[in-house]
Amino acid sequence: MKIEQNPLRTREDLRRAAAELLQPLTECMTPGKARIYVGQGSAHYSEDVAGMECWSRALWAQVPMLAGKCPEAEELWPLWLEGMIHGTDPKHDEYWGSITNSDQRMVEMAVMGCGLCFAPKAFFEPLTEMQRQNLYLWLNQINEYDMPKNNWRFFRILVNIGFLENGLPVDEKRMQEDMDLIESHYTADGWYFDYPTKRDYYTLWGFHFYSLLYAAVMAQRDPERCARIRQRAALIAPRFACWFDREGRGLPYGRSLTYRFCQSSFWAAMIFAGVRCDTMTTGQMKHILLNNLRFWLKMPIFDRGGALTVGYGYPNLCTAEGYNAQGSPYWAMKTFWILALPEEHPFWQTEEEEYMPPERFLDSQVRLLLTRDPANRQVVAYTAGNHAWEHMHEDEKYEKFAYSTQFAFSVAKEDNALNRGAYDSMLALKAEGKDLWHVRSGCDRFELQEDRILFTWSPMNGVVIDTVIAPCGMWHVRKHVIRTEFPVEAAEGAFSIPKDWAGDRPCDRIRSETKADDVSASAHGDRGSSAIYALQGYTKGEVIHTEPNTNLMAPRCVLPMLHSRIEPGTRVLMCAVFTDTGDFLPEQIPKEVLDLAGSL
Repeated sequence: MKIEQNPLRTREDLRRAAAELLQPLTECMTPGKARIYVGQGSAHYSEDVAGMECWSRALWAQVPMLAGKCPEAEELWPLWLEGMIHGTDPKHDEYWGSITNSDQRMVEMAVMGCGLCFAPKAFFEPLTEMQRQNLYLWLNQINEYDMPKNNWRFFRILVNIGFLENGLPVDEKRMQEDMDLIESHYTADGWYFDYPTKRDYYTLWGFHFYSLLYAAVMAQRDPERCARIRQRAALIAPRFACWFDREGRGLPYGRSLTYRFCQSSFWAAMIFAGVRCDTMTTGQMKHILLNNLRFWLKMPIFDRGGALTVGYGYPNLCTAEGYNAQGSPYWAMKTFWILALPEEHPFWQTEEEEYMPPERFLDSQVRLLLTRDPANRQVVAYTAGNHAWEHMHEDEKYEKFAYSTQFAFSVAKEDNALNRGAYDSMLALKAEGKDLWHVRSGCDRFELQEDRILFTWSPMNGVVIDTVIAPCGMWHVRKHVIRTEFPVEAAEGAFSIPKDWAGDRPCDRIRSETKADDVSASAHGDRGSSAIYALQGYTKGEVIHTEPNTNLMAPRCVLPMLHSRIEPGTRVLMCAVFTDTGDFLPEQIPKEVLDLAGSL
């Protein structure tokens, strides 16, 4: 059965899917089995380390398969065991080498610590005394070097509890230091931030995932902390559930989206650790996990050999971070941690239940106002104040006005043309006569309310903007009060939608109106509709054909936009934006939307 035809309902289905995802990697192994190369492309670390990374990330499925005694692991694990023996042997040609401060190999050690914790009979007991010593010495390097003050500290924690579980020497001082630092990243309502400021998926697939594994191992040794870990996971579960729509799609937001179905790894760890949530059933958590996996495994995210690719909805290096090597997407295999649960576990007999979050939910800790239509076909999130600055395209990944599970978002290839900037859900401005467009990149102040978000920002020196965005169902109103010292051009985007119907047939409706009293732009394709209507201050509507491969979900898109020219002084721009997952394009703006606009 091809993976896209797998119903992903039973434990056997998931075992088969995990094995099918891992099997292509066996054809890409080096002779000593210690590295895997699935394609071309580079990260900021060497190709040698990238090969080790791909080898290691496959273990995020293999360790739970070993722990859960999945028969497929019996065929695959001997290849990886050989690789681990060679990779940790200083005398072997494929030795993984000595590490340094903040080394990528620290990241990849974590799953080996989990192997020592949860599958010692496969990971440790078959080794000779010399091989055990080699493994310990190679992993223990993580205690000898510095690492970032962020989610990385869990990698060292997991290695050390792996040592603890197998009677190996443990750096207790490092353990305490790391756990204290992780604790300092907690805010409230289940949310952690990742240093320096990020609030995104790393809270779920980093802080919570690893801490729940810690709690599963350390409940007797560290009961107070483990109880706190479980409480926080229960707190965040219904909040995180608001990120998913009926189709199983998680919110495309923030960095590292190439990890794709890692979006549902939190639910795997939550269920594995036996955490109860008063407001969600196990069946609901199971449905979110499996539905997300079903969505992703039907997407064109594989190369011709069946290996995962860098990208999001399709292979795309334009959206990647500098730490995304060709094997990096296999971090998604963490979702298969659920396979650590044996066949007789109640989870596998539990019926899936659809979870319906509220139609509007403000989560102030992560600085998102989340909305959805009554049928839960689409989640749209509005954000302010979550500025990030360390990695690629962070303005696009954190600073758009709105993020949609239906249409994802676009990243700029260049800032000197609207089509190459692909400024969906953004207001872009440039000084008249100049080349470069500027968008929101941080807020001078921001406020999130139950029904709107407000923020002040400055896209460039001499321009200050007060913005309010208020949702109304699948509509939202944007109002900008712009104060500028010089003439500027402005362009405001709705959502980008795929240009092509099935069979490469183009959108059947692309419309822009520039009449004096009717300035708008809209587009409709087989995957939904997007429209933007001027309420005040705009002079022209246009549908932009954006540069290929700028959008995360679809390689060819169109983008409805409004234009304006603004003289020095103060000017108000106001528009209404519409999005729909079907074929509906409104002929006029509903009264409730106009009333909302009048109240801003």
